[in-house]
Formats: sequence, C-alpha cells, structure tokens
Amino acid sequence: MRLRLTRIERYVLETTLLGVATALAVLSTVIILIDFVELSRTVALRAEIGFAKVLYLTALHAPSVILLLLPFAFLFGVLGAYVNLNRRSELIAMRAAGVSAWRFIFPAAGAALLIGMVSVTVLNPVASALNARFEQESDALQRGPSPAAANQEVWLRQGDAHAQIVIRAKSRDLYQNGLRLKGVSLFISTPGPKGLEFSRRVEANEARLLPGYWMLIGAREATPGAEALRYDTLTLPSSLNGQSALERFASPKAVPFWGLMDAIARTEQAGFSATGYRLQLDQLLAMPLLLAAMSVLAAAFSLRLIRLGGLAALAGSGVALGFVLFFFDQFCHALGEAGAIPPFAAAWTPPILALLSGFTLLCYTEDG
Repeated sequence: MRLRLTRIERYVLETTLLGVATALAVLSTVIILIDFVELSRTVALRAEIGFAKVLYLTALHAPSVILLLLPFAFLFGVLGAYVNLNRRSELIAMRAAGVSAWRFIFPAAGAALLIGMVSVTVLNPVASALNARFEQESDALQRGPSPAAANQEVWLRQGDAHAQIVIRAKSRDLYQNGLRLKGVSLFISTPGPKGLEFSRRVEANEARLLPGYWMLIGAREATPGAEALRYDTLTLPSSLNGQSALERFASPKAVPFWGLMDAIARTEQAGFSATGYRLQLDQLLAMPLLLAAMSVLAAAFSLRLIRLGGLAALAGSGVALGFVLFFFDQFCHALGEAGAIPPFAAAWTPPILALLSGFTLLCYTEDG
C-alpha cells in the first residue's frame, strides 16, 4: 500500500490546506467580529466594562466559534482551491497526464480526517474549558456583585447501588472552586423489595461539596415514624465532585470530549437520561468523517471542465448542498435530543449522507 504522496498530490494538498485556512480565517473573523459587537451591546452596556474586557471575553469564546465553523471552512476552502486549480487549467493538465481525480482528492480528504481528529481531541477540550470560563465571567458581569446564581432553585441527583439522593437547594455559589448550596433538602431512597423506597429526608442550612462527601451545616434529619434529629454538622457520601455537579447546570456542549464518557456514566448512575451527552459524544466522533465528507463533496462539485461551462453554477450548487446538509444535521440533532431517533443515527447520518453524495458525484464525473 502506497503511503508516500507524489509531488502532484502534495501540491494539490498544500493548495487545498491553504484554501481551508483562508476560508477559516475569513469566516472566523466575520463571526468573531459579530460576536464582539453583540457582547459590546449586551454585556458591556449592562456591566459598564471597557474595550479590553470585551476583547478578552471574545477571545474566550473564539475557540468554540472556530470549532463550529470547521465544516463550512472545509466546504468553502476546498471548493475555492479546486475551482482555482480548474480555472488555471492545472486540473486539466493533471488529468491529461493520466492522474485520476481520486488520487488528488483522497489526500485532501485524509488531511480533513486527521484535522478532525485533532480538533475533537485537542481543540474541543480547550474550547469547552474556555467557553465555560466565558459563560461564568459574562454571567457574573451581568449580575454584578450579587452571588452566583443567587435565588435560583437548584436540583441535583446522585446515586449508586446503595442509595439514590435527590437534592433541592434554594441557591448555589462557588466555594473554594467547589460547590456550596443554601437552603438544602435531601430526599434519600434505598432499594427495597418493590424497588426504590423513600427512607429519610435531611434539611440543612448549607451544604458544601467536598471530595467524596457532602458536609451539611445546621442539619435536621427525619425518618418515617421516628423523631427528627438535629446536627450541627452531618456528612453524607457523594459520588459527585465540583466539576461533575456543575455539569448539571451546563449544556452537553460545555462538557469536554474526554469527560463525556464519565458524564454519561454519572448521569445514568443517578437515574437521569444521558441522551444529550451521548448525542454530543457521537457528534464529536463523527466530526472527522463530516470534514472529510465536506472535502469530497466540495471537490466533486468543482471538477467540471471549465471549457464546458457551468462551473460557477455547479460550484454554487455545492455551496447550497452544503447548507442543506448543515440544516439536515441540525434537524437530526433536534430529533436526537427529543429521543425521536437514536443518538448514533442522529450524529452519523448527515456525514455518511454527505460522503455518499460526494462519492456518487465523483463516480459520475470521473468514471461516467
């Protein structure tokens, strides 16, 4: 099996990557500028912050924007690169020399696949961490000096084979990079002959989540048929940590790729549906295939010989089909979130459909 690229393949690959980088730079600049203006209009006016702070918030949000724009960058970048090669008659010269279109398309698709893997494993965790910081700081600025999430009711759930605990609190805030709840009620159920059975309820003025346990301050414990007991402090084991507990208040997209499997396990162990996390994991796993599919699709729409005419219309059709696939992907995502279709099908159907469409057009164009 030949792994070494020929000079022609390297030239086409370099041209394609330059086109993708240019498209990503243009798209990112436009979207980030719009994001900067939106933050200036919302956060800056409410919190009365300066230009530097708005620029800092925009920079925190930028990696998430870049990750979202990658499929469009490959669609527009590859399409533009191959159209330019076609207009300069370089593709005609390559094909006249006996170079098949498959030979100079597959290296670009392989590069897209590799870039997708790096984006998922490296860029996504960075983007998730920075986006979480962005949301935390922008929310704090808009609320002003008030405590985080003050007067907002909080519901959590944790569980294992021995007990299931539903936690309700009147408010929450950060406590030394951990979690502190105020006005807490804990409803504890244990397995019984007929399934989970309510066993006791604990009320506390404050609950602090420490490694491996909850510390309850000013607690009162009540069990059915027994007198209530009061404690200055009471500890209960916990399977949560500060990060996993705060994930309950964030969307699945805020959880980094390497933490999704743990989030799925913790959510299902606590008795919740992990559909959102499973959908996010499958979509991230499918992203390399989506980028490769966009590359193949864009190349397929730009190989028509320029002397035959209609290249601009065909390239425009490729862009339109790319947007159709994007909206189809969002539609599948909505169906997956609603549970109408399995998360695996919702995540993998759009990239597979895009790849098959590109291969079909390539077979028609190249092989008749």
